[in-house]
Order: sequence, then C-alpha cells, then structure tokens
Amino acid sequence: MSTWIDIAALDAIPQRGARLVKTIHGCVAVFRTATDDVFALDNACPHKKGPLADGIVHDKAVTCPLHNWVISLETGAAQGDDEGQVATYPAKVSDGRILLDADFLQHRAVA
Repeated sequence: MSTWIDIAALDAIPQRGARLVKTIHGCVAVFRTATDDVFALDNACPHKKGPLADGIVHDKAVTCPLHNWVISLETGAAQGDDEGQVATYPAKVSDGRILLDADFLQHRAVA
C-alpha cells in the first residue's frame, strides 16, 4: 500500500505546464497535460541535465529547454534518435489535488 503526499491543487499547474516540487525526499518535476493527466519525473534531462520543468509540454511529452530533446512523460525515455532515460514516479489526481507516491520517492537519489 502506498503513502501519498499531497503536493498541490491540480489548478496550481497550468495545462501543458510544469512545476518543480521540493519534497523531503528531493526535487521532482510535475507535469500537467492539456487533458489534465499528471506525470512526475526527475527534473534533469539525460542529455546535458537541462531543467525539464522549464521545458515545453506537448501531448504526453516534454521538450528540454536546452537542446530540444523530447522526453516521454509516461516512460521517461528520450524519443526519436536521442537516447537516455529519466526516472518516473507514480502521480495521481484525487479530489482536485496532485499526489505523489511517498514510498516510491524514498527510493530515489536526493536531488
């Protein structure tokens, strides 16, 4: 059974936007799609560690602001000809609030 951390209202992140969330377990980039799906990933692009929370969200992907690498929000994998992976974390929306899985976050390297 997971323990969920309430991090913000869904409306705190604009559609096709992102926020960097600081938890006691480190920083996580949280993304909201145009259809209100929510995803959580490590914030550092696998290419040159660009801040993914500052990237452009489109469909279920984010484009890194530094070198335009496209990262899947669902899998954390670089798309196209680019190679690399970022960690993804369980996230969900409940009663209009964004929740992250605390147990899963505890096993990540602190940012």
